Amino acid sequence: MSNNPLAEVFGFPSNSFSQEANRYRRDRLCPYNNKVANCTKDKANNPLGVCSIYHKKAPVITCPVRFRQDWLIAENAADFFFGKNQQWTILTEVRLKDANNQSAGNIDLVLVAYDRRGKIIDFGAVEVQSVYISGNIRQPFEVYMNQPENWENIKESQLTPYYPTPDYLSSSRKRLIPQLLYKGTILHEWGKKQVIAVQKAFFETLPSLVRVSRDRADLAWNLYDLQKQNDRFQLVLTDVVYTEYWAAINRISTPEIGHSENFIESLQKKLDSHLQN
Repeated sequence: MSNNPLAEVFGFPSNSFSQEANRYRRDRLCPYNNKVANCTKDKANNPLGVCSIYHKKAPVITCPVRFRQDWLIAENAADFFFGKNQQWTILTEVRLKDANNQSAGNIDLVLVAYDRRGKIIDFGAVEVQSVYISGNIRQPFEVYMNQPENWENIKESQLTPYYPTPDYLSSSRKRLIPQLLYKGTILHEWGKKQVIAVQKAFFETLPSLVRVSRDRADLAWNLYDLQKQNDRFQLVLTDVVYTEYWAAINRISTPEIGHSENFIESLQKKLDSHLQN
């Protein structure tokens, strides 16, 4: 791995130079059920084909499409929504509107259960949250794509100004919480179950949530990881955390209150500096 921040590029480990890996990189293909055959991340004509990056020697998923490997996230969500032996299918990027016909956003996946005549009898929503990146991922990616097999010879000092790291805080505050509040509240009021698909390392950065039994749960947090198997990373469900909707939302969106004295002390320092100048 050395200093390489790129764990997977166009679906394959960055240190894989098999014929198949080279073909996916050459044609900029996505093997994980994107809406088209090619990767479309960031720019359709020059996609940023990074699926995951290394952080503390473990791969961290940075592209939401990466969670679609073999549609495992849909299969696991369907079990929570409908139980066993129910016919269902996947609808992607479904627009949700509020009572004023204003958009509340797109739902990543909606799983619909239907009868023999094709009539919908139930549905549930899946929200997928990958991790934002702090730093520059485009620059290391371009350097890598110019000469993938020469990557190991690049000095770490050349990457330091651009070195990317996962930004868990922004991923939860700027993305996950608004998604849950706007879309999730409508779905909850409709009495529909929801699944949040995230990587386990991301979930562990959230405040501790009160768990409930599966039959009491409104939300299922399906926690995944990437595990190396046969020179490829495989998406694996490692845990499921069941919670009630509002208990989880309130816990995540409410900050832990510190001491006001600390804030006043910082104000005093700013005031002193201001008066001295």
